Amino acid sequence: MITDELATGLHGVWLSEPSASTVEVAALAGYDTVVLDVEHGSFDLAALNWLLPFIRAKGMEVVVKVLGPHREAIQQALDLGANAVAIPHVESVEHAKTVCGYAKFPPLGDRSFAGGRVSSYRGFDDQWVTEQDTTTRCYPMIEDSSAFADITDILSLPTVDGIFIGPSDLSLRRDRGAYTVSEGDLTDIGHLADAANAAGKPWVLPAWSPAEQRLAVEKNAHLIIATMQYGALLSGLATASTSLRAIQTETGE
Repeated sequence: MITDELATGLHGVWLSEPSASTVEVAALAGYDTVVLDVEHGSFDLAALNWLLPFIRAKGMEVVVKVLGPHREAIQQALDLGANAVAIPHVESVEHAKTVCGYAKFPPLGDRSFAGGRVSSYRGFDDQWVTEQDTTTRCYPMIEDSSAFADITDILSLPTVDGIFIGPSDLSLRRDRGAYTVSEGDLTDIGHLADAANAAGKPWVLPAWSPAEQRLAVEKNAHLIIATMQYGALLSGLATASTSLRAIQTETGE
């Protein structure tokens, strides 16, 4: 459930492997949110167990893109302290109704209770259940053509707090081939953004290019993921190398 106070225009960084240093550098650079790509990255439960509280101790939010649309993956991320889960490969409104239910407690959903970190290692009461259902967020990823077609109905589900757009897979599954930030790609992103805005729910976008970032800003994305761990590292290394080679060329070295 989303409150009116939920901010827009947050800046996110995407991690594919656990790294305290990357989190610290991202915080120094002004990022306020970290996305952990468990689906394609090198995270295990032991890494999530220390990294999630570390991120939150830095005053940042953490979104976990879980391993898959499965109960265990969703519940483990929330039990370890994720502010939000992004659920990949949601296929339809019926599928979303089932898997997003794993992020919310009964009677709203079907999440199971664990007496660990998020319950301060003790029991719980009805107020705690309400607080969890209200403050933790569930974002089905819209990256399949069938989910794209069902977007209005998916956003209407009470267990869905917003959407996380997956542009690369969406382009492949909408028969445009590899994602190139084409006019068709941007049109699809805009359509999903408009649907989320109409439903009064936030939307999240990995936006590496200026065109994506501009669209995200113009359509009031809640979270704009501006760079990824490996891409930022490659860009920094390449820039330094290019600069040095230019100086060597100038001086004839």
